[in-house]
Amino acid sequence: MAMALIVGNWKMNTTVNSAVMLANAVKFQIEDQFRHEVVVCPPYVSLHSVSEMLRGSNIAVGAQNMHSETNGAVTGEISAEMLSQICQYVIVGHSERRTYFSETDLFINLKLLAALSADITPILCVGENLEDRDSGLAHDMVSSQLEANLNGMDLDSKIVIAYEPVWAIGTGKSASPEIAQDMMLHIREILTDLVGNRSQAIPLLYGGSVNEDNIGVYVSQADIDGALVGGTSLNADAFCRLVANASRTER
Repeated sequence: MAMALIVGNWKMNTTVNSAVMLANAVKFQIEDQFRHEVVVCPPYVSLHSVSEMLRGSNIAVGAQNMHSETNGAVTGEISAEMLSQICQYVIVGHSERRTYFSETDLFINLKLLAALSADITPILCVGENLEDRDSGLAHDMVSSQLEANLNGMDLDSKIVIAYEPVWAIGTGKSASPEIAQDMMLHIREILTDLVGNRSQAIPLLYGGSVNEDNIGVYVSQADIDGALVGGTSLNADAFCRLVANASRTER
């Protein structure tokens, strides 16, 4: 990829009003000449308002989650079909969903297929916990997730993969650029086994305590195409500086 893809995951933060204000502040500061693609992922209740605020801008909107079913008696859930009118992206398989809601690899696979059927680009999150990392099983864990999550999928379709080591999410600890690049190369090799050279067209993002100060060392790595950003994306000034720093980094 020539341009960095920067995705802001707002998680369970902001009200509708503050989400619109945050989106407007980001929209105001992001300049068209930056070499970047930017996505913001507000909570469900703010998706429509944020989408309207960003209409006509160079900033895309994503959802943080979705269900695999198209419709039906699934109280409290949102389908890809519902999201397709206001979103271009959706996060699938975030470690917080896997951990707190016991989402399985099979369920995540069904979500991915549903997102693609609705013409939404899924951002698949994979990553190992600290025990796997310390035991030397990080590659095995991510391989297992990818193989199960991508089962039966046409990888000619649009998809983004985000590597988020669980031990680095929201902890202030980040994987070193070398650790991140090593895992990204491993992911790229798995994708190459599946689809050959077309794997080069699949964006690979790093996530895990990414901020304006360290973004440059990540996107300068050969197989890191951008970042999935958590806490920093809630501050418009810091997030826009992160985007600017990413776009100025030689790739």
